[in-house]
Order: sequence, then structure tokens, then C-alpha cells
Amino acid sequence: MTFNTISVIGLGYIGLPTAAMFASKGKQVIGVDVSQYVVDTVNSGKIHIVEPYLDVIVGEAIKKGFLKASSCPEPADAFLIAVPTPFLPVQFEGSIAQPDLSYVEHAAKAIAKVLKKGDLVILESTSPVGATEQMAKWLAEKRPDLTFPADNGDASDVRIAYCPERVLPGQVVRELVDNDRVIGGLSKSCSDAAVDLYKVFVEGDCVVTNARTAEMAKLTENASRDVGIAFANELSVICDTLDINVWELISIANRHPRVNILQPGPGVGGHCIAVDPWFIVSKSPDDANLIGMARKVNDSKPRWVINKVEAAIADYLKSTPSKAEADVTIALYGLSFKPDIDDLRESPACKIAVDLEGKFQGKLLCVEPHIDKLPSSLSSSELVEIGEGLAKAHIHLMLVAHTSFKDYLPSNGIVIDTTGIWMGNRLI
Repeated sequence: MTFNTISVIGLGYIGLPTAAMFASKGKQVIGVDVSQYVVDTVNSGKIHIVEPYLDVIVGEAIKKGFLKASSCPEPADAFLIAVPTPFLPVQFEGSIAQPDLSYVEHAAKAIAKVLKKGDLVILESTSPVGATEQMAKWLAEKRPDLTFPADNGDASDVRIAYCPERVLPGQVVRELVDNDRVIGGLSKSCSDAAVDLYKVFVEGDCVVTNARTAEMAKLTENASRDVGIAFANELSVICDTLDINVWELISIANRHPRVNILQPGPGVGGHCIAVDPWFIVSKSPDDANLIGMARKVNDSKPRWVINKVEAAIADYLKSTPSKAEADVTIALYGLSFKPDIDDLRESPACKIAVDLEGKFQGKLLCVEPHIDKLPSSLSSSELVEIGEGLAKAHIHLMLVAHTSFKDYLPSNGIVIDTTGIWMGNRLI
């Protein structure tokens, strides 16, 4: 199947790199985003996110005329929807959060206006099982003049499939090309068309299945990681109680040929691992017991870290009776949700910083070398270089194992290390 024009709806951390990769292969690509700032930035040949090599690819694609951004969908041969799928606010304590597909619905209804016979629509957004079928229904409601796979299968006018992203922030450009893709069409012809589209730039295998299995595959991959991290996080809490160095323990246990324990941290963040398991729980609340419990373990870890900080403050004040809490300075090392990136989405480090700012009377120094300014949620904290944090802080809280932090070590003060990067000091 030939695709002359490709439209990507949502120019975020996944949509923009995907659009750029198609454009780099000489395809005419229209990127659509509701943010005029994003549209203007991309059209100027620049990018609004931090991702290695992406700025060069986007700049070249704009210069050659293969990529343009717009605030409204335009006719194309293939449409890829890569918009957010957050969760709705919990209605009452103990209830299960439900996924918010309003962005997908809005995107589907927007492109419905320009759909024509023979087009391909692919949902890339992480979604609960059944979301692709729901998207097809929204399209069908808007375009009764066209047929869709639910009723016409391979003979439908419009082809629809699900294909989740499976990339690592900081390595998106390479992994979009190299990684295998899971293709879940609503019919065989839908899957075949999607494979043809991704093979424009994907060098990995395109593994074909049905839409529901493809949706569940993405959720399963991240839920599996979440369960593994929950084990490590729970282990770190147990080891702290038993006065055992958890990092040494894990290193020893992992020498077993069939054991591979992950590393503990201050929690789990990002737009995938911290979110995706809830899509499974929301669909199967009575059966997803282990997955749900893992989420609770990881979500509780920031609170545990806060407790460690409060204990450290008490210890410091006990050792220096002339000081009050307002005289104490805490340095937080790292705010992103994982090392060596600028992404703060669902970051447990950020949540810890916000919590501390709300209740701590002293001074907070945030050391995050990958951002230029603090988020608005941190209104009274100060963004500083690592040297200033090391020199001025009475309590040092390591939250993200950035590579640049490995060459430094506090020479005084109380150290709380949630990452294992300062293994010679007080560890948790």
C-alpha cells in the first residue's frame, strides 16, 4: 500500500519523533497539535522537547519541505494518533481511577472530517483494552458515508489498527527504527496496511496480532517492569528496617544465574510504567491483584522517602540544638523521572520535592542539570548547580542517578541515597 501523505496527531514525545522519521524518508508529513506554540516551534525547524538528534532531523525535514505542523487536520493517506491518555480524578477514596480517552475521542472526531476511502488510522496512544474498537465507533458515528472494520472487515473503506510505542526517552530516534513493533489491526487488511506504513522506516520486525492483544501487550510490558520494581522497592524498605545494605544484597543475589532483581528508587515515574498498569486494573479490578498491589507499593515509596527526610531533619536539629527547622537547608539531587533526561512527568522526585516544599520550613535547593527552570509547582525552591548544593546543604537527598552526579560526593551533612549512587554513605 502506498502512503504519499502521513498525518501525525499530537506532536509530543512520541508524535514528533514519529513524524520526523517518516519525513526523513521523503514522505510528506503533516503534524497536528492543539498547541500553537508547538506548531510554530516545529514550523521554525526547532523542537519543544529534549531528545538527542531529533532537532537535526526535524530541522532538515522542515528545510526540505517534507514536514509541516498545523493546528487542524488535513487530508492524508494515513493518520497516526499519539495523544495523551491520562486518568480521570478518583471520585472517592478506595475507588479505581478510570482512563480518560477524551483526547483520543477529540482527535478521532477531528480527523473524521477529512477521512476518505482507502485511508488508514492507527492509534499509538497507550490505551485500555478495547480503545481501538471504541475509536472506530467514534469515526463511524462521524462518517456514516464510510464503512469501517467492525461491520465490513477486510472490505471496509477505512482501515484501523493499534500500534503502541515502545521506546526509551533519550533513545527515541534509534529505538523507533530498531525496535520491533506490535501491529494489531481490526482485520487482516488493516494489519497489512499498518505493516506497510511502519516499514517506511522501521527496521525491526512488525509482529502482527489483533488489536486487543496489541493493546494488552503494551500494558503487560510496563506492568511487568512495575511489579519487578515494586519487589525491589519493598526489599529496600525491609533492608532499611533490618540494617542491611540493599544495594550489596541485590548485587549478591543477582549473581545467581536465574535471578535478576531490579534496582530500588524513590518510586516509579514517567508516562508509562507509573500509569499503564492502572489500565489493566481498571478493566479487571477483581483479578489484577498483584499488578494493583505493585502500583500501591511503588506509589507509597515517595511517602517513605519523606519520612526518612523528616527523621533526618529531627536528627540534625537534635545534634545542633541552637538551630531551628527554618535554618536547615536540604539539597535534592535530580527531579526527572529517570536518569539523564529532562522529563518530569509523573516523577516521584518531583512529588517528593513538592511535598517537602509544602511542609518544610527551611530552604530547598534543587539540583537538576537537565532543566533551565523549576516547574510552577515548586514556587519557593531554588534551582542550583551541584556544587552549591554540596556546599550549602545540611541534608543531601539523592533522588535520580544522573551520570553527572557520579563524580561527586557530599563531604559533610546527612546523606539519604534512594538510588545507590553514593554507596559508601547512608543507604536506603
